[in-house]
Amino acid sequence: MPVWVLIAVCASALVILICCTFCICKRCCKKHKKLKKKDGKESVQELNVGNSMKERIRRFSIKEMVQPNVVELGVDIEGDQEADNAEPEGYCGKIQLSFDFDFQKGELSVCVLQANDLPGMDMNGLSDPYIKVTLLPEKKKKFETKVKRKTLNPVFNETFVFKVPYAEVALKTVTFAVYDFDRFSKHDEIGHLEIPLNTIDFGNSTEIWYDLESPEINEKESKLGDICFSLRYKPTAKKLTVTILEAKNLKKMDVGGSADPYVKIALYQGNKRLKKKKTTVKNSILNPYYNESFKFDVPPHQIEKINLIITVVDYDVIGNSDPIGRVFLGCNSSGSALRHWSDMLANPRRPIAQWHTLQEVPPKK
Repeated sequence: MPVWVLIAVCASALVILICCTFCICKRCCKKHKKLKKKDGKESVQELNVGNSMKERIRRFSIKEMVQPNVVELGVDIEGDQEADNAEPEGYCGKIQLSFDFDFQKGELSVCVLQANDLPGMDMNGLSDPYIKVTLLPEKKKKFETKVKRKTLNPVFNETFVFKVPYAEVALKTVTFAVYDFDRFSKHDEIGHLEIPLNTIDFGNSTEIWYDLESPEINEKESKLGDICFSLRYKPTAKKLTVTILEAKNLKKMDVGGSADPYVKIALYQGNKRLKKKKTTVKNSILNPYYNESFKFDVPPHQIEKINLIITVVDYDVIGNSDPIGRVFLGCNSSGSALRHWSDMLANPRRPIAQWHTLQEVPPKK
């Protein structure tokens, strides 16, 4: 083989080798650039993702920081709304009434329909309400509704009639006192309302709601004091037992600001006194405790005809003893006294105890 052929073959092989090497290098460079570019993009994406996460974390943190204030603001708004809807201070509920006047008979009819939203006076959050109705200024006649047990929205629907001349109607005022009945303590006043009759349009007998006012203490009654006693009647034994338990807040009768009280019990039939008994005297005290029992013979046919007068008296060594106040009971009584008497008759052989507010003793005729 000639030499020049060998040289040509080697040159051709070398060229081919160089071309192959160049192609391989070029391809590797392109691949490297692509990888670099790709890595760059991924780095940017990762950076964007990282920034996005940071932004989310920042926003979440801000939200968490702001949220408690938003909640508190919501509570405050609700509190403000509740405050706006809350009843005014001194609110004691409301009462629905209607008035009518018979011009021919000279009779004022007062209808106590119902009461709403009364405050709870008992431990169970409820009350046992009843209403006293009085015509001022004479206060000669008082009426009371029946007691409604365990309710803050009692329905009464009771009508009371007062004899009033037409010429005097505009000068009169009707008062309504709502009480919580309690057998073993003084009845708590829930609310009070006074309505001058010159403000009533008798031509329009609409049923009107009135807001009750805060309780007002009747000084004329409360200054005399209160007494607690029990009544028990046994029809088979024909015995009426009166147990004087205690008294409190009695009126000061002596110079030293005290009193020497005892209790006098008198049994009447009509105007005739049948029997009388009295407790021991408690010296220099306004809250005496007695726990003394007295028995009276009363046949069943006579129990509805008799009256019982319990009088607290201040004992004086010299001169006459002065009465402090009294309670009148029997079928001819009214209010809490009549309720106590009725409870005694409805529960034979069972002692029924109750507190009573002392009333003024009428002057002797």
